[in-house]
Amino acid sequence: GFDTALFDDLRRLYTGFSTADAQHIKDTEKVTNHDVKAVEYFIKEKFELLGLQQYKEFIHFGLTSQDINNTAIPLSLKEAIHSSYLPVFSQVHEKLKALSVEWKDIPMLARTHGQPASPTRLGKEIQVYVVRLEEQLTILKSIKNAAKFGGATGNFNAHHVAYPGIDWRAFGQQFVHQLGLHHSFPTTQIEHYDHMAGLFDCLKRINTIILDLDRDIWTYVSMDYFKQKIKKGEIGSSAMPHKVNPIDFENSEGNLGIANAIFEHLSAKLPVSRLQRDLTDSTVLRNIGVPIGHTLIAFQSTLKGLDKLLLNESKFKADLENNWAVVAEALQTILRREGYPNPYEALKGLTRTNEAISQKSIADFIETLDVSEAIKVEMRVITPENYTGI
Repeated sequence: GFDTALFDDLRRLYTGFSTADAQHIKDTEKVTNHDVKAVEYFIKEKFELLGLQQYKEFIHFGLTSQDINNTAIPLSLKEAIHSSYLPVFSQVHEKLKALSVEWKDIPMLARTHGQPASPTRLGKEIQVYVVRLEEQLTILKSIKNAAKFGGATGNFNAHHVAYPGIDWRAFGQQFVHQLGLHHSFPTTQIEHYDHMAGLFDCLKRINTIILDLDRDIWTYVSMDYFKQKIKKGEIGSSAMPHKVNPIDFENSEGNLGIANAIFEHLSAKLPVSRLQRDLTDSTVLRNIGVPIGHTLIAFQSTLKGLDKLLLNESKFKADLENNWAVVAEALQTILRREGYPNPYEALKGLTRTNEAISQKSIADFIETLDVSEAIKVEMRVITPENYTGI
């Protein structure tokens, strides 16, 4: 058996890994023209220094490069999601949750197709994003981090021919599970990347939700629903002193676009490989950190933008007061409930005149209706500000 007292010395190969070690491997790679082989030779040299020459041919025993790459990369990706991605995602999620509570009682004119529509509440509109993100997070957490470990074409051929008495599939599965990964089996020479593609698709969907939020908040800023805090010395616009541009949401949107373009290519490309293996996965896998980096920049920009927002309640109130026509839906529905003849047509005549609908014109219209006084009382209390549903 292997001397377990040497485990700490072996672990120091990676815990004490230096820039000089990395350069030594790159210098070897210039000769081998093979990255994994250069790493193998580096470890063999270290084994010799530790007096472990008799074990050095077991460093890469029965393996192919993808047994290394298709465990190391899923493991590093898993750790990146947990240590770098999820904390920032959580900050965005928690910020939106807090705003949805803070703004839960702010009535707001909704706009469908850009036109005034049944009023809503600002906090509820933010809550839509909160729940969308939560649902995608549940999916994200369910996606497997899959690894391949099975030799040249996935069948443990070399392992089995050398030591036919060992259950190599159980060995491979146990090894991969110890890393906290899912063992893909059977495979070709490479892991098929279906789960990794699912991860990238999910990250893309989350980004699309944040991009949707960025555009909505940007539009609310343009509608003067929000002002933006500005620090002393900051310039809002290079030419127009009165302007504070919503640059954080624009920055986020731009970075999310780049991230999603790369995520889309990764998820479409990686699961496709000619026959038992081609090298097209290898070159694109080197870029999986790029879209995650752009995503984190985008999330930070969204957070920065959300922290600058100042509610302009007077604009919310003015928009509602200028759109009494939205109360027509409420009146029509009550009339429908009461069995009133042709309620839609009755309201259409009121709302499609050239005259602006106002509190007075609605009140006058109610008085013309052939309904009981109790129904008229019910109708009179409806305003754009309180007609916000549940």
